[in-house]
Amino acid sequence: MASSEIEVVSSAEAKPNENQNDNQAAVTDVFSASAYGDFEKLRKFVEEDGASVSRPDGNGYFALQWAALNNFADIAQYIIDHGGDVNATDNNGQTALHWAAVRGSIAVADVLVQNGARVEAADVHGYRAVHVAAQYGQTAFLNHIVAKYHADYDASDNEGRSPLHWAAYKGFADTIRLLLFRDASQGRQDKDGCTPLHWAALRGNVEACTVLVHAGTKQELTAKDKAGLTPTQLAYDKGHRQVALYLSNAQHMHRNHWGDKICGRKTSDIGYAPILFSIIILCIILFINSVVAAPRLTKVTAVLGLWSWTVVSLAVGSLIMFYRCSSKDPGYIKRSQDIDNHTDSEDPLLTIDLNNSPIWTGNWSQLCPTCKIIRPVRSKHCPACKCCVEQFDHHCPWISNCVGKRNKRDFFIFLCLGTLTSYLASGIAIHRTWTAPHLPAGGTWIHYVLVHPGLVLFLVLDTIILIAGTTLTSIQAYQIARNITTNELANSVRYDYLRGPDGRFRNPYNHGCQKNCADFFIHGYTNDDELAWPPLQLAAR
Repeated sequence: MASSEIEVVSSAEAKPNENQNDNQAAVTDVFSASAYGDFEKLRKFVEEDGASVSRPDGNGYFALQWAALNNFADIAQYIIDHGGDVNATDNNGQTALHWAAVRGSIAVADVLVQNGARVEAADVHGYRAVHVAAQYGQTAFLNHIVAKYHADYDASDNEGRSPLHWAAYKGFADTIRLLLFRDASQGRQDKDGCTPLHWAALRGNVEACTVLVHAGTKQELTAKDKAGLTPTQLAYDKGHRQVALYLSNAQHMHRNHWGDKICGRKTSDIGYAPILFSIIILCIILFINSVVAAPRLTKVTAVLGLWSWTVVSLAVGSLIMFYRCSSKDPGYIKRSQDIDNHTDSEDPLLTIDLNNSPIWTGNWSQLCPTCKIIRPVRSKHCPACKCCVEQFDHHCPWISNCVGKRNKRDFFIFLCLGTLTSYLASGIAIHRTWTAPHLPAGGTWIHYVLVHPGLVLFLVLDTIILIAGTTLTSIQAYQIARNITTNELANSVRYDYLRGPDGRFRNPYNHGCQKNCADFFIHGYTNDDELAWPPLQLAAR
């Protein structure tokens, strides 16, 4: 591993950000006219003054490069029609297409390529347009030249680094998603032996590392560079403790993964559902034998008996709902549901109608590098279930399933029944304890534990369940009333659709408490197509 960071060498990076509306700009030649998009003055310079558009300026830059940098397609076409060379290179070996990639000038890219520009042209560093686009996070541009012009998205530069290496180093998570979606090699090592995950760890970008880890394998986590460092060790070495801890935990999970198998399935796949089921059954048995029918307690009255059987009935109802939310499809997304009118030979990111599609919103986080699908906005890939879940709330290990669009109502009812059952059962148990025969003189609670161990054990378990159930039920009720998921609340800063024009949190799916609750309890989910207000147009970053 080289001790110094990667230096992005692009001649266009040093150029000023020209604005064609800048009234103070002095348009004095074909280069400034091209940079500012002043078509009339460019035409005057060429047609009246006889200026050439095929010669470079004093720094070796061409007029076509300036037009490409600022996405002036009409200027670019005019220059080409009057002798401009689409493949002319500056002193760094960069063409106009390289410059177009810096700012994602898609319209100019179309003009250039349709007039013979070489998509795979490389500069003196081996950078192609795909490398430059990845270096600057121009995801839409990168996707365009790959989908439409079949640019090699996995090409290597002179140092053996692919666009994925650059996107990982720069921390452009959307670009990483696109490249992984297109099966870019995640395990490729450059001349220093570094994988994209090494470069993401070097920079300390948590989101980039997260995307790479979720879509990768343990081989990337354990790969060593020429200095003998894994991505985890490199993150520690550079002082990125949060990234190092995340990678260490991911490596630990891959290494251990609860290797024992039960009934042909790994324990990690089964989760804690059998444990919770056993606890519920144990509590029911303890309640009946040690609370209601305990021989050393007072006789059960008719009213107490009615309440006791109510508790047992609610507990059975809880088990039924537990089974439903545990076994039910939480909203797994199939490829056929995401892509309409799409054949296997077509590119989904090229053929999809980006303006009218009910799925695609321009948010690159909709791409799932693992499932290779375009998913609805509120969906998320669950690493435990290895599938994308619509309206993903969270993965609950206690039900061994995700909580999503199709089983969230069942999950909430399960929580409500469990909490109510625990509340009533604890009340009955405390009443039975309070009315029990008094302890002998000088007796302590230890004696009571010895006399009624089942009742004490039940109270301990029931108290734990009551606290956990009340907390979860309250949280879920609050989120249902606001029509927001646990995942969205926890990661709101990462989701552009949850931000208003002022950059502050704004939930476009919140229709008010009454409508949110009515839709949830009547239909079991809310309709994402009905927005309280339109979210921001999510331009590719």
